[in-house]
Amino acid sequence: MATAEQSHLAWRKLVPYLYDWFACHSLSWPSLACRWGPVLEQGAHSNKQRLYLSEQTDGSEPNRIVLVSVDVLHARTAAAEHLQGFAEHTASPHVGKPLKTLVHPGEVNRMRELPQHPHVLVTHTDSPSLYVWNTDTQPDRTGVKSTSPKQQSVADLVLEGHKQNAEFALAISNAAPLVASGGKDAKVLVWDLSSHISTSLAAAKGGRDSTPGAGTKLKPLHTLLGHSATIEDVCWCPGSSAELASVGDDFSLLLWDLRRGGAPVLHVASAHGEQDVHCVAWSPHREEMLVTGAADGSLKVWDRRKTASPLFAFHYHSQAVTVVEWCPQRPGVFASAGEDRLLCVWDLEARGGDAEQAAKRQRSAIPPQMLFQHAGHRAPVVDFQWNPSDPWTFFSVADEAGEGGGGTLQLWRVSDMVHRPEDEVLAELEQYREYIITGNEAALQKRPAEPAQQPAGAAGSGDRTGATDAAEGGVAAS
Repeated sequence: MATAEQSHLAWRKLVPYLYDWFACHSLSWPSLACRWGPVLEQGAHSNKQRLYLSEQTDGSEPNRIVLVSVDVLHARTAAAEHLQGFAEHTASPHVGKPLKTLVHPGEVNRMRELPQHPHVLVTHTDSPSLYVWNTDTQPDRTGVKSTSPKQQSVADLVLEGHKQNAEFALAISNAAPLVASGGKDAKVLVWDLSSHISTSLAAAKGGRDSTPGAGTKLKPLHTLLGHSATIEDVCWCPGSSAELASVGDDFSLLLWDLRRGGAPVLHVASAHGEQDVHCVAWSPHREEMLVTGAADGSLKVWDRRKTASPLFAFHYHSQAVTVVEWCPQRPGVFASAGEDRLLCVWDLEARGGDAEQAAKRQRSAIPPQMLFQHAGHRAPVVDFQWNPSDPWTFFSVADEAGEGGGGTLQLWRVSDMVHRPEDEVLAELEQYREYIITGNEAALQKRPAEPAQQPAGAAGSGDRTGATDAAEGGVAAS
């Protein structure tokens, strides 16, 4: 079996073939939570986009939220030599200097933006309270090194109601400014920020009072009871301001409808057997479909109309799955990541391909729904997100403090050779046939046509191309 270093080197050799764009940025401190922000500027070859980064320090400096600008290259503009020659332990030229820094009261375990107001963040820390931040009006505390409470940023709004720490389960509806949270008290709480959007969240009040938590306090609108242990994750049904789901250490998946009171409308007991369920995500394209990930590395896809058994069950991750998220643009595609250092992209509409491909997959234990593996991190992947403004583009972060570093942020886009329909890819490769066979560079002078652009929600053919099989085969040992 290959060592972790050998697997990493094997993955690195394949980067020019697997990725359309890749950037690696070394962080001074680990980041447990990141989020894409709005696009700030559109250019000829790249877009400038805001990124929210958390910094988890060792106590010698304050914990922070850092706003940075990143250059997201357009598709098919990154040169192969740049893809091959990235540095792993330095700052990336694609990541700019901090635009603004907030000093956070405690480490940031989870962070979400309001879809209706992407400059407003909600954060979880090791506390029963949640914090709401208007990043546009908060004072800039870049350069603050003191850990004194007087130097902390003051949240614009503090969400109260949990009786014990609420550390990870956090979600915001895209239909209304409703915040859902779960905690160690086994409660799911929901707050309505509507009345504060035009008042406290619009005012530049951060920093007026140097006492942490001095912002306006808000009690929950709903309290949902049904779990019997710590709630690990919660999500809203996309487009709904009433339906949500939660999972936890009681091994359960619960579905809720705020219109029907504070008890669950569906209870899937032992969703992954006797395993803590760490994460849940609701499909933005099919309201009946959810995916869950568990402590044993298993993934399950559910149809809420018939939960006696899952639609799909995958046992590919070798350690706990901690994050799952559906692709914003393409139905049936989601990604998962966790403690085995892998970020896997799955296509539920994929077929197994021809007999030779199916036999190869069976020998390598790769499920036919496995579309792509990102194996670029040397430590557990603690967070990732699909870019809502740029199809097939991700950020992913890993906590490498145990490896002698701070953390690693990676920005990347899957090559369209992986996810486009096979006939399109083969037609394009045919134009390179002479060069592939002979190596004659004169054959490259005729530039191939750009691939046909699919509608944002269009699915591919389902059968994967040879490029995809090479991608999977090359990183499966990682």
